[in-house]
Amino acid sequence: MKIRTLLLAAAAFAAPLAIAAPAHADGGVYVGVEGENIAVSGYDTVSYFQGDGVPVKGSARFSVEHDGAVWHFASQENADAFKADPDAYAPQYGGHCAWALGANGRLAPGDPKVYKVVDGKLYLNFNKQVQQTWLGNISGFIKNANIAWIDIPTGKVFGRG
Repeated sequence: MKIRTLLLAAAAFAAPLAIAAPAHADGGVYVGVEGENIAVSGYDTVSYFQGDGVPVKGSARFSVEHDGAVWHFASQENADAFKADPDAYAPQYGGHCAWALGANGRLAPGDPKVYKVVDGKLYLNFNKQVQQTWLGNISGFIKNANIAWIDIPTGKVFGRG
């Protein structure tokens, strides 16, 4: 009886941790399907969090390697900010579509021009139509996507084995 109580207590403690797991737990960074290795189609992910939040294209001149991909930035300052805290600036789910993962548990490409910052985290969607659906239940889709992301094999990305 004591063992059963201990197991139930451990499960009760671990369940909230699984739901609140960081959205960068598994899977890989989406870099396209044509052999590229540039994250977020070369957009500067720090720019989503600056000024008016409109993303700008980065430059290979200011690049950082992280999670097996090359990230471009518009300035050395932005590259340095990303290096200091990549989890603060990298899109959730490796840049895959937040709706596809939350609705279907599947990977789909995220479009860096179809995005939303929610609670300080960057989420990408496949297109504007998909984003409209995602916007209807952001918290529900994020909750489901966080759970699904844990089951995506480490390094797996859309379009690549």
